[in-house]
Amino acid sequence: MKDKKSDHENELIDKVDQEVKTKIKMQKSGSEVMFGLGAFGIVGWSITVPVVAGILSGRYLDEKYTQSFSWTLVLLFTGLIIGCLNAWYWIKKNGPQ
Repeated sequence: MKDKKSDHENELIDKVDQEVKTKIKMQKSGSEVMFGLGAFGIVGWSITVPVVAGILSGRYLDEKYTQSFSWTLVLLFTGLIIGCLNAWYWIKKNGPQ
């Protein structure tokens, strides 16, 4: 029983050690900064594209069909929600572990 715990602890220590070495290597080469800037850009675009698509679609629908509400506002907020969910998913998938 103690051997299993010891093996598990050794695996965990090896994994943490490897992650630390990778992090130090990225800091020395400047890759961490570039990853941060790239992530900032991707998050921005993942929100911007659905919002702009919602606005353009909403303006088209407002001009084509007259309603008591604004399609532009409805689709703007829909695009914002979709964009935020998309950004959250991307950060969760590719962000720091």
